[in-house]
Amino acid sequence: MKIKELEIFAIRLPLIDPFIISYHTYDDMPSIIVKLTTEDGLIGYGEAVADEHVTGETWEATYALLKNTLAPLLIGENPMEFERLHEKMNKAVYQAPAAKAALDIACYDVVGKKLGVPVYQLLGGRYHEKFPITHVLSIGTPEAMAAEAESRMKEGYSSFKMKVGTEVQADVKRIQAVREKVGKDIAIRVDVNQGWKNSANTITAMRQLEHLGLDWLEQPVVADDFNGMVEVKAKTSTPLMMDEGLKGFRDMRELIEKQAAHKVNIKLMKCGGIYPAMKLAHMAEMAGIECQIGSMVESSIGSAAGFHVAFSKKAFTSVELTGPLKFSKDIGNLHYDVPFIQLNERPGLGVDVDESVLHDLTVYQTKVSGV
Repeated sequence: MKIKELEIFAIRLPLIDPFIISYHTYDDMPSIIVKLTTEDGLIGYGEAVADEHVTGETWEATYALLKNTLAPLLIGENPMEFERLHEKMNKAVYQAPAAKAALDIACYDVVGKKLGVPVYQLLGGRYHEKFPITHVLSIGTPEAMAAEAESRMKEGYSSFKMKVGTEVQADVKRIQAVREKVGKDIAIRVDVNQGWKNSANTITAMRQLEHLGLDWLEQPVVADDFNGMVEVKAKTSTPLMMDEGLKGFRDMRELIEKQAAHKVNIKLMKCGGIYPAMKLAHMAEMAGIECQIGSMVESSIGSAAGFHVAFSKKAFTSVELTGPLKFSKDIGNLHYDVPFIQLNERPGLGVDVDESVLHDLTVYQTKVSGV
């Protein structure tokens, strides 16, 4: 089996509501979709959601890199040779994990279809039967965030991820308001997205919040401040998760050496796709660190890829892949049975792509082939 053609679509996914986090407000989600076709006519899909604040990649640059460098590199290659394909991409381009993830995911999708098995069977088989879905509360007033949490509880959600990271005392009030509204039995995870900057600010905030029984605190300090994470971990009792600070193998090694976090948030867009995500999970597992599969707010394609990774390994104890629930129009049909997600047993990613919607959302596109 060889790759014959790669089509690249730069799209913008429409959000139902603006998505507000500490470093940006998204009115829609820019994404790159890759359609891979093999010589025997099989089709696989992949996705890249670039974030210049996290990996340094932009939507425009990711499209150009795929078009001009990475896609031509894979024409004529066997999509089953994951290790070799990643080595080839890594030798050609340093970093650029979201761009590589798009091709990686498309390869896994088409290989699963070729072999007639779901992607999770390519990763060691299914371990988890289902995962609870956590609703993400984007930054708002304390009253608005509490009201949204109360409304979502009535829909069946039992856990919330709160986006904070503007001003420390304002964030404390947001977290206190949500806890007061939902009660003590609902799980609350707090994601600061680096917004508290340093360990001093974080420890000040947590002295006011420790009694609220938070599930964990995610990335309160700037991404590369591993020593700051170590200090927060030593001086607070709430479990600590690293996100933006963990991109690849080098970061995982430093995190393990310094014991800088209790948990890690692995995202396909940060590390380069399914294949490297599994390697990171193995490293974390050997160090006794729990894993989560997180989201850069991908469509059904990228979200399904993340779910297949999470469902295949015991080390993954939570998932936050709710992109498709945030879009007013999606290109795929990943099914959520709120408040749970249960993967189907169809080959590949198990997602159908509506090409009419794909073309409707496309801003520009190109085709790369060996002809």
